[in-house]
Amino acid sequence: MSWNEPGGDKKDPWSGRGDQKGPPDLDEAMRSLQEKLSGFFGGGQDGDGSSPGTPSWKSLGLLAAGAVVLWGLSGFYIINEGTQGVETRFGKYIATTQSGLNWHLPAPIERVDIVDVKQQRYIEVGYRSGGTEQGLGSVPKEALMLTKDENIVDVRLAVQYQVKNAKDFVFNIVNPAATLKQVTESAQRGVIGSSEMDFVLTEGRSEIVTQIKKEIQEVMDSYNSGIQITSVNLQDAQPPEQVQNAFEDAIKAREDEQRLINEAEAYSNDVVPKARGAAARKIQEAEGYKEQVIAQAEGESNRFSKLLSEYTKAPDVTRKRLYIEAMESVLGETNTVLVDVKGGNNMLYLPLDKMIQNQPSIQQPNAPQSTAEQPAQSAAEVPRQPPAVRTSTRGRDARGR
Repeated sequence: MSWNEPGGDKKDPWSGRGDQKGPPDLDEAMRSLQEKLSGFFGGGQDGDGSSPGTPSWKSLGLLAAGAVVLWGLSGFYIINEGTQGVETRFGKYIATTQSGLNWHLPAPIERVDIVDVKQQRYIEVGYRSGGTEQGLGSVPKEALMLTKDENIVDVRLAVQYQVKNAKDFVFNIVNPAATLKQVTESAQRGVIGSSEMDFVLTEGRSEIVTQIKKEIQEVMDSYNSGIQITSVNLQDAQPPEQVQNAFEDAIKAREDEQRLINEAEAYSNDVVPKARGAAARKIQEAEGYKEQVIAQAEGESNRFSKLLSEYTKAPDVTRKRLYIEAMESVLGETNTVLVDVKGGNNMLYLPLDKMIQNQPSIQQPNAPQSTAEQPAQSAAEVPRQPPAVRTSTRGRDARGR
């Protein structure tokens, strides 16, 4: 029969107070918990069971040993690849640990600061990325600076760096990023201030970036900051916004000037070699003509010298021979024939070239036909012919004799 059925004894099996109504007694619950804890630590009750006993020393020792073990296990830590751990004991540097499982005396004796030495960190000078819709929000206080020729330029720089010495990075500089930014601004203003505006905006960008990087690294090394500058990027360099239109006009004019200079140089490079070639050709032709004339003159002189020696030996024969050769050279290629009639004063002219043209067999199809023979003309009436050679029978007779 259950305790709450009709006819039961109405005793509550949990509290033993079945006949009492209301909430359980709090003092009784606390007393029951205390008895259980006393039994766990080895305590006992006295003879009448009215008071609990005290915990044993063995139990306290086991509890202390467990606490010491847990405290020692809390000193294990893992260093991931690309990071280093800086161990300190009461704030003093002890060692730098590498990747893997390591152990140190747990807090509050020793402490480990994890430093990522492979992370590429960066700072922005003169702008903030994402500040505008174009992605670069200018910071005039940092960006505007004066050049050597007293012009103002807007320069925006990004510096990337990483940690090369974890100990120096943690201990030597309180705020490495802020320090690096101030050093960058100082080096940047120094380099820009020693350069002219055109040099900064045009061909001098790479040289300026190299000089800024060198000066930043030298200053950070003097601080023992443990920072290595990996790159310095010149994001933008331009005149202030208020004078950009005028500056763009000046740039266009400079570009037009350079374009015209290039065109003139191209034309010069095309014309000058041709002129030099033509001049060299003329000089060579003149030299050749000179050599030819000299050679001909020397040949004529030698021929005349030999002819003179022959003339001194036989003047009449040489004179006749010279006359015959001269007439032969003059009349050798003509088609005109002059016939000298003995005992007469006239010479018979035979126009053989005209007679040959009037022959039907050799006449051109469209050539006009001649209707009458051309009468003979006297030597005084012969018209001038183009270079024609007249052959004289008298000359042939003289040569035959």
